[in-house]
Amino acid sequence: MASSTSGPPRASLYRQYSRGSTAGGSIENLPPRTLARVAREVRDLIQNPPEGIRLVVDDDTGLPANLGEVVAELEGPQGTPYEKKYFHLKLCLGADFPSSPPRGFFLTKIYHPNVDMSTGAICVNTLKKDWTAETTLTHVLSVIRCLLIVPFPESSLNDEAGKLFMESYDEYSKRALLMADVHGRSHSCAQTDTKESSDEKLETDDGNSGSGSSAQSSKKPDSANPLSSKNANKMATKGSSKSASGKMKKKKSLRRL
Repeated sequence: MASSTSGPPRASLYRQYSRGSTAGGSIENLPPRTLARVAREVRDLIQNPPEGIRLVVDDDTGLPANLGEVVAELEGPQGTPYEKKYFHLKLCLGADFPSSPPRGFFLTKIYHPNVDMSTGAICVNTLKKDWTAETTLTHVLSVIRCLLIVPFPESSLNDEAGKLFMESYDEYSKRALLMADVHGRSHSCAQTDTKESSDEKLETDDGNSGSGSSAQSSKKPDSANPLSSKNANKMATKGSSKSASGKMKKKKSLRRL
């Protein structure tokens, strides 16, 4: 478990996430106690994602590629120019986290008063004067999504967008919508991973019972159809077993956090 202070589990976490390290944030910069905290928060984000927020994870492990640089996907809130579009952002954790806030950057180009058009840097009080060591990553991501609903042009990083928002919201909305249509994703790339993680929460620790229930559910159509062959029944059972095996692998990966 991530909260353990023993050597081997921590070393395992370092090996697992160091391959995704970048200049923005590296797991090597995080002390063990901070690493354990971040791991717990990441696990909570995967299992209980806030509305409109999904963590972007590795397809093979079902976990983030780097704990020092947490990447998330935001769904554009309804009633905004960003509606029905998906945007990626990252939180870069420094060596002094959580004493100091992470730095936030949009990876998807977006037209917004509080987002720098060239770097994607995000300006929000939660990552500045309102930051405390108890602030969670879940709260930070939720605040950033709320920023898409209610911008703060007084502290803008995009002066043009801030001015338009104050003087002509309709014109601001048109430009933001145009940028969202060009750069925003029309579908979620993190939706499948999150759904599987949620499903795993409902599974019991006994992998065999999970496989058994899957096998029974796959047999129901066969019993309803007297013409189904034994071979078809065997193929369905094999398929459900492989699915259960894949979910158990992701479940074990999640437990490492």
